[in-house]
Amino acid sequence: MENPVIGFIGLGLMGGNMVECLQKNGHEPVVMDLNKDAVDAVVARGASTAANGKELAAQCDIIMLCLTTSDVVEGLMYGDDGILAGIKEGAVVIDYGTSIPASTRKIGADLAAKGAGMVDAPLGRTPAHAKDGLLNIMAAGDKATFDKVKPILDIQGENVFYLGALGAGHTTKLINNFMGMTTVSAMSQAFAVADRAGVDRQQLFDIMSTGPSNSPFMGFCKNYAVDGVSDLGFSVANANKDLGYFLKMAEDLGTRSEIAEGTSNNLQAAVDAGLSQGNVPEIFDYFMTLKT
Repeated sequence: MENPVIGFIGLGLMGGNMVECLQKNGHEPVVMDLNKDAVDAVVARGASTAANGKELAAQCDIIMLCLTTSDVVEGLMYGDDGILAGIKEGAVVIDYGTSIPASTRKIGADLAAKGAGMVDAPLGRTPAHAKDGLLNIMAAGDKATFDKVKPILDIQGENVFYLGALGAGHTTKLINNFMGMTTVSAMSQAFAVADRAGVDRQQLFDIMSTGPSNSPFMGFCKNYAVDGVSDLGFSVANANKDLGYFLKMAEDLGTRSEIAEGTSNNLQAAVDAGLSQGNVPEIFDYFMTLKT
């Protein structure tokens, strides 16, 4: 796919920086977002806009989505003004968000019926990495479709993994986030229980970090619980959403995850306590107030 026209929908912290990376590398996407300021910022650097998904898809060879939920993705795909209504034969949709794998496969089948392709490509790392093209990208889909868009993925990602059939990217990301958010919840509660027991939080970190429990996540939790610095750029609300998706995926697979259920309950309680927009290690504040 030589000099593809790229559409990009979703200009949040991650998406906005991904578009800036594309622009630095000679691409001027057609963009959409509800945030006018975010749109204006990328248009000032040379991007153009579309009124709806149908109009955007009709202009583009690759349509990139960096959105919040499966419901939002489906809302943009379907309907008279949706992406499917305007998609060109041979075009490819790339979903960079974290979605339910069953939803991804359904959309992929509907795109295939119109001669278009889909790659699910959820992301690892931070918005700062996005600006510099250093993301981890967990891509899946038909191999020929993946190969078609890989040169563009290589602009945006330092590590681009091909994981197989459509849906495998979102499956892997949900497993990854289940592990990560469960780790953060457990470590944050460890600091809170230590405090209640009269154990110095810094000393607990000094001891635990010398053993196999040490990890970057422990560092993020310590930064908040000990130093009051909230520097893991992933919100309680997003973590809560992803744990819910993980549980739905487990149900679709005919199993359940009691550990994920516990983490999900903690995250939902933190949301209910007004912590939804805080970074995940701020769940420590919820554990500090938790009583029998």
